[in-house]
Amino acid sequence: MPSDFTLPRYEDMALANLLPSVVARLEGHDPAIGLPVARQYVVLLVDGLGWHQLKRFADDAETLAALADDGARVTCSVPSTTATSLTTLGCGVPPGEHGVTGYTFYEPSVSRVINALTWEHGPDDVAGFAQTPTVFQRLASLGRPSAAVTLGRFADSALTRLAFTGTVLFPVAQESDPVGFVSLVNDALRTADVVYCYERMLDHVGHGHGVGSWQWLDQLAAVDDLVAHLVSSLPDDVCVIVTGDHGMINVPGDSRIVAEDEARLAGFSHLGGEPRFRHVHGEDPRALAWAWESVLGERAHVLRREEAIEAGWFGPRVSALSGARIGDVVVAMTADHAVMSRQTPGEFTLVGMHGSLTAAEMEVPLLVHGGSR
Repeated sequence: MPSDFTLPRYEDMALANLLPSVVARLEGHDPAIGLPVARQYVVLLVDGLGWHQLKRFADDAETLAALADDGARVTCSVPSTTATSLTTLGCGVPPGEHGVTGYTFYEPSVSRVINALTWEHGPDDVAGFAQTPTVFQRLASLGRPSAAVTLGRFADSALTRLAFTGTVLFPVAQESDPVGFVSLVNDALRTADVVYCYERMLDHVGHGHGVGSWQWLDQLAAVDDLVAHLVSSLPDDVCVIVTGDHGMINVPGDSRIVAEDEARLAGFSHLGGEPRFRHVHGEDPRALAWAWESVLGERAHVLRREEAIEAGWFGPRVSALSGARIGDVVVAMTADHAVMSRQTPGEFTLVGMHGSLTAAEMEVPLLVHGGSR
């Protein structure tokens, strides 16, 4: 395995264990992650907030940096991408069990590559696609209500149904309004024991302008302002947890290869994933793996499906349904390299990317405020 790769810590310090640890604390049990004891919990997930990016640019995020001094880092799932991480968080299990194995992936039931965020080409029966209940459904079975503070337009999306069924929505009408956002959180806490919150703009700006750009730094400061408002407005017996779904790296133009422009990479029937992590499907996995490895060399770590499963990338248990959504060959890029595809032209506009197993992509902060140790 490449020296710059970080394996997911599914056994303890992983995003998959965060909400189950909250439930354990509420129920008086020992959690996998040592969270404070609290009356209620607010979990804010900042899309694109990686541990290494936060530490590097701490001067632009005073509140977050102060929390990070006593904070910890956890790993997201593989691949390090939003759809997989949000479902991992919401269901409390790794992708091998919940089945959202990437930003895009081949879905045998429709014989197409589907987009997990937009659900383009996805099956109509979203409930039938789901393999595991959400943590919020489990909370409801314990008599503990939960809520979600996020954009209203996400309410009926397939991803919301897969990851956050069981929450009562408190819709955000206007982004970049920390006072309004915190007001919604306080409203939700009147009835909910657990409130999930989502902030998406840091990831959006990072994709468009890159990590460390002035636009990204401005957005990091805005996130910091939101967190400052949040922690200052809540009583001490409410525990605020701030985390991310993945980190991000900038990919320069000369680090990109286009799959369709390299004849030796031909032979695949379907190409899923994203530039930093590709799911490659084809009739001869051994030949595919050899071809991709010979072309990419040290720019990627190439494994056949069974090798990636055995390595634990997708969790200790991988269902048959989930396994079929993993590429016959998976290609995890090293350093700042990427494999682009003309099938998805929008990715050519990206500056910041994620998806692979480098520490900069895999490690996210676990910052806590409130409650008692």
